[in-house]
Amino acid sequence: MLECLNKEDKMNESLKQELESTFKNIKIIIPEESRIAVTAENHSVLAILMFLKEASFDHLSLISAVDYIEDKEFELCYILTRYMQDQDSEAQDLHIILKTRISREEPNFQTVIGIYPNAEPYERELHELFGIKFEGHPRLTPLLLEREYEIPPFRKDFDTRKYVTDVFDKIPLVEDKNK
Repeated sequence: MLECLNKEDKMNESLKQELESTFKNIKIIIPEESRIAVTAENHSVLAILMFLKEASFDHLSLISAVDYIEDKEFELCYILTRYMQDQDSEAQDLHIILKTRISREEPNFQTVIGIYPNAEPYERELHELFGIKFEGHPRLTPLLLEREYEIPPFRKDFDTRKYVTDVFDKIPLVEDKNK
């Protein structure tokens, strides 16, 4: 089967087989030639990230979260690339998306700063906007917002209309100030 695949497809398939043989209970799909999507249980994420970093995926491009309010879960997505490892542009174009789900009601996860130091602002942002606590993070202080919110503003149950009414309806109109 591998003989009919191009170089990039062989690389993707090889990485997929290596991940599947190393880690249990992971699901891997290759939605397109430059992407590999890995879904794992949250207790395996740190080990998978260390494995991928050792496999030259040394650049954490992004950490994001998806709010699955109906399932009472958040999905954390770690996007990894190779950063200038060699001149093989096909290898550098490959993106790994590692996904895991955590509880929405107690949104705690281990920090990955020890593996990818540039995770620091991403974790702060997710803490501030979704309320996810990253255990072991050195400073989960506000990064973007000026005020505290009852419900973090990127959660699906955050009521934007109520927030706008509560905050901005209290500000007098310019016409009222001139009277």
